[in-house]
Amino acid sequence: MRLVTFVADDSVLPRVGVLNVAGDIVDIAAAALRQAMTLPFDASDMVSLIAAGDAALDALRQVTAVPSPAPVPSAAVRLLAPIPRPRKNVFCVGWNYLEHFQEGEAVRKTGDELPKHPVFFSKAVTAVIGPFDPIPFDSRVSKKLDWEAELGVVIGRIGKNIAEADAMEYVFGYTVINDVSARDLQRRHGGQWLKGKSLDGTCPMGPCIVTRDELDGGNLRVTTRVNGVTKQDSSTAHMYFSLPRLIAELSLGMTLEPGDVLSTGTPQGVGFARTPPEFLTPGDVVETEIEGIGLLRNPVLAVD
Repeated sequence: MRLVTFVADDSVLPRVGVLNVAGDIVDIAAAALRQAMTLPFDASDMVSLIAAGDAALDALRQVTAVPSPAPVPSAAVRLLAPIPRPRKNVFCVGWNYLEHFQEGEAVRKTGDELPKHPVFFSKAVTAVIGPFDPIPFDSRVSKKLDWEAELGVVIGRIGKNIAEADAMEYVFGYTVINDVSARDLQRRHGGQWLKGKSLDGTCPMGPCIVTRDELDGGNLRVTTRVNGVTKQDSSTAHMYFSLPRLIAELSLGMTLEPGDVLSTGTPQGVGFARTPPEFLTPGDVVETEIEGIGLLRNPVLAVD
């Protein structure tokens, strides 16, 4: 099942929808109303849906089993991030592809050994934007915005100290994230990443959440294009730390909750490690795509 959060022209309130096979949206609240069905979640809130678990998925299957007389064309609405404002910061992995570590090491020349444990940081919830929203570029703040295509894992159940063998049972689904990074701010703050990763508009997310039953998150093609030129092209099969390992380590002594989002690291091909380095500038268009989930297409927009 492919779930979206959208705003229609006739409303300022978000709605949760299901993408049908034609790529149109079944408005869940409207469909349930037509069928006189009471939903076990708030149809304007994706986290409410996720927290309702199997009851929500059963209700969605029931609602969508009846063909909608008027599905909403995707082009007629504004797609938001599937979780427009997460209840916590987005959890992120510092690096998780061997080639990406090696390209960064070539720039740093520090001789660092491969880590035995994943490195975690976070992005502020105010960084999250929709799949087609502009990425702000403010030269007074940063002149070195970089792209990072990443698989986003959406947690579906509350858990703490999750065993690696059980970790995938806590996954609700997957989404696409571009972990846009202000490299100059990262360096300025002595390697502490929160600020350089949390500027407003630097976490494009979407276009949907694909439920776990429909995808193998450990074997998906990941690509980034800037102005049509491919910059990253890899697969989640090349992750250094597996998804179960990441979830187990993140949950060690820390409670994960429905709607939490984990961005699982980026493959090689980022801008700062290129020769010469490349960074985003106003007018650029960044396309971030993961097989089986979809495409983010974000223009870079200069702001005052």
